Amino acid sequence: MSSWLGHHANVNLLPTPDVAITDADVADALERAVRIINPLLAVLWDTDPLRLKRRGAGDGDDGPLTKVADALTWALNTADVPGTSAWDEMHLDARIDWWVHRVGALNTVAVAFPGFFGVLARRLPVQDVLGFTNQAVVLCAVARELGVDEHRRQVRLLAAVLCHRELGPGADTVDDDTPSREIPRTPVGIAKALWELMGLFSAVVGELEKRPHPRAVFRYLGMLPAVGAVVAYFGELGALARAAKAGRRWITEHPQTPATVSG
Repeated sequence: MSSWLGHHANVNLLPTPDVAITDADVADALERAVRIINPLLAVLWDTDPLRLKRRGAGDGDDGPLTKVADALTWALNTADVPGTSAWDEMHLDARIDWWVHRVGALNTVAVAFPGFFGVLARRLPVQDVLGFTNQAVVLCAVARELGVDEHRRQVRLLAAVLCHRELGPGADTVDDDTPSREIPRTPVGIAKALWELMGLFSAVVGELEKRPHPRAVFRYLGMLPAVGAVVAYFGELGALARAAKAGRRWITEHPQTPATVSG
């Protein structure tokens, strides 16, 4: 996929031509994105090197290491981490809320940080790239919780909610039989995958403006230096919650069909 220098309303540093991004272009970019996002979510779900998530209380001897392990297992269950017994007992709404207000809220700190610089941050699309990436990750997590793990439907979901595009058959180039990439289960491997994902979305900056944004009052107050980061955080968190609701509504309104599964 070729890289685009799409038009962005807040970037006037260099004159660039207006480039029309087609549905096929959007589908291609989002397809590459979901092939990064899904392995990242799998890492969060499956990673348990010390086998603490399913550990029973009191397993092992009464030594200090056992007590530490018990405490860590308790902490994981208290945080409702995916893969734990506590997660198994959560209902669907609680799981979706976890992705929005635990993982999504944590990522929103990074999204909101450019607001610390006030109006100067609006000169570059950093916040939109971060916000789009955050919303795409949470939307894919919500989709998986609702049983939607086919890449084709996830691409259509992201296009509809984040880009306001209903992709037609001509833009559908996703092959669900293609295996997902491997993400190293290390902090460096995860960081590299997230960095690549941000680079992918920054190539289509024109589409980033269409994602759910903070409401007007948050955008205006977010232009203030220093306090802008705090305001931007709550604005972005609200936008993320609306994106998750829109994603769930889209999945309900677009039920799986035989054509979706055939690949």
